[in-house]
Amino acid sequence: MQNQTADVTWRPGDVPVSTRFDDPYFSLEDGLAETRHVFLSGNDLPARFADGFHIAELGFGTGLNFLTTLQAWAGEGVAGTLYFTSFEAFPMRTADMRAALAAFPELDHDAGQLVAQWSPAGGVMRFGDMAELRVIIGDARTTLPVWDGHAHAWFLDGFSPAKNPELWNEALMRDVADHTAPGGTCATYTAAGFVRRGLEAAGFDVSRIAGYGRKRHMTRAVLRG
Repeated sequence: MQNQTADVTWRPGDVPVSTRFDDPYFSLEDGLAETRHVFLSGNDLPARFADGFHIAELGFGTGLNFLTTLQAWAGEGVAGTLYFTSFEAFPMRTADMRAALAAFPELDHDAGQLVAQWSPAGGVMRFGDMAELRVIIGDARTTLPVWDGHAHAWFLDGFSPAKNPELWNEALMRDVADHTAPGGTCATYTAAGFVRRGLEAAGFDVSRIAGYGRKRHMTRAVLRG
């Protein structure tokens, strides 16, 4: 069956919104600052970066999280390769991705490389010797269980749990834990109780910490044992 691409509308300020989930792809205030706060700081990055560090993500979206991470990796001057695997059910069309990322001129160089390699079919994209990005297309409830990787850090970035509950269920959180390296972490913008309980049941020690912007709280978690 052919993969479904994302249907995107636009809010003032060139913010892309998923028509399917009626939810913006990034913060209406500052998507770049949100990614740095939630997913980088939430996973104690860039302090943990090292050659071969592997990040996995639920929800690739515009690619903003990857590009922000790549910028941080380059800024730290880490010797070696960053590995980044993302699971995406509804990939963006190339034109929509290009338009969305135009809002972040400081990422232009890497965004250009991403857009040039991007296909809604996913696959492997390389950014010199610095990073390897793999985007796996399909429902994560099917694709994650058969993935052969283990991440040191997870970015849990699906659309709102109220609108996209499939990407936050307890079974999927167990799959996340099963594909996390010892001592690995995960972070997400949501502090929804059922998400935190699902992570705890999966084997994570969960903390509710200060969120970004208008969101009072977010969640970070560390795999036990």
